[in-house]
Amino acid sequence: MDSIVIIGAGAAGSVVAKKAVMNRGVFKKIHLASRTLSKCEKVQKETNGAVSISQVDADDSKQVIKLIEAQKPDLVINMALPYQDLAIMDACLATRVHYLDTANYEPKDVAKFEYRWQWAYQERFQKAGIMAVLGCGFDPGMTNIYCAYAQEKLFDEINFIDIVDCNAGDHGKSFATNFNPEINIREVTQRGKYWKEGKWIEIDPLSISKMIDYPGVGPKKSYLIYHEEEESLVKNIKGLKQIRFWMTFSDNYIKHLDVLQSVGMTRIDPIMYNGMEIIPLQFLKALLPEPSSLAENYTGKTSIGCIFQGKKNGKPVSCFIYNVCDHAETNREVGAQAVSYTTGVPALTGAMMMLKGIWKGQGVFNVEQLPPVPFLEEVAKQGLPWHTQQLDSGAQRDLLAA
Repeated sequence: MDSIVIIGAGAAGSVVAKKAVMNRGVFKKIHLASRTLSKCEKVQKETNGAVSISQVDADDSKQVIKLIEAQKPDLVINMALPYQDLAIMDACLATRVHYLDTANYEPKDVAKFEYRWQWAYQERFQKAGIMAVLGCGFDPGMTNIYCAYAQEKLFDEINFIDIVDCNAGDHGKSFATNFNPEINIREVTQRGKYWKEGKWIEIDPLSISKMIDYPGVGPKKSYLIYHEEEESLVKNIKGLKQIRFWMTFSDNYIKHLDVLQSVGMTRIDPIMYNGMEIIPLQFLKALLPEPSSLAENYTGKTSIGCIFQGKKNGKPVSCFIYNVCDHAETNREVGAQAVSYTTGVPALTGAMMMLKGIWKGQGVFNVEQLPPVPFLEEVAKQGLPWHTQQLDSGAQRDLLAA
């Protein structure tokens, strides 16, 4: 297998396409499709024509089926919006082609993401003899694989997981989001929750915060939010008692978000304006900078990983597995800021695992169900080295005291 179709030519999708071109020994045929053809044309030009392109509306499974039938790929890499996951999965089922994405399905009319819609495809993908790999970005994605590696190699039992995500970069804009603004704002403004002792505990949005010491960055205020990988990790990590997800937001980001919420600009229900029906959040998205436009002047680093507490040989053990990524370095390599890079490179690496037959199976899989070691070896070569730090009793005191 050596042929891929990438759907979505935004910031992260462009990274997948460019990194695939850098790995032509694995990816012999690369096709990039998007609703906006000009985005594909830009990537095609930047890769000196190494990528073929076309236009597709990924909301329409019939169009995606025609695309797959025309290109005959071994794998479809879905880098489009989460709203479009099911339409693309339907097209893969109809054409019996493998599928990989980076974010789980989310309906347009409710800010609620969960895996049940995609997990429901399990039997159909099994019967079709094809594989769907879900959530192969960074978080979800790398964070899940860190958990699988910790479970396989470092612990006999993992009891507590804190997934921690810091972007300490500066793009120089008064307000912008590092990935699709609509998805980003929906994610942040919904109610938070975490899993403890067998049940989900809900909290008000951004109502709990802790100081977390991020490698390569230092201590940063971090907020407890809900993130999709928690749902699958609760199922697949043995002995788990608690899992939480923390993310940093600058005071400036919080200030702007508060104002936008208070005036109704983050609403996802339609309103009438001058005789036309519009959705305020989609209008706001059109006003904000494209995430791909942030790369040129972006400085600073991302620091993302998992903090584990558990037991090995009957003794308590705590460790931190993480990656630090520099915005300026990723821009020099592929013309992308680090948030796009850390999403695109794991997707590219997951595709390599599937094409090489290292990740194989029939049905629907979250990445922590697949072999972590070969993935981690390859993703480090592709630009995302990972590190393991043993934690002493005083490390991450504020976080682990909760």
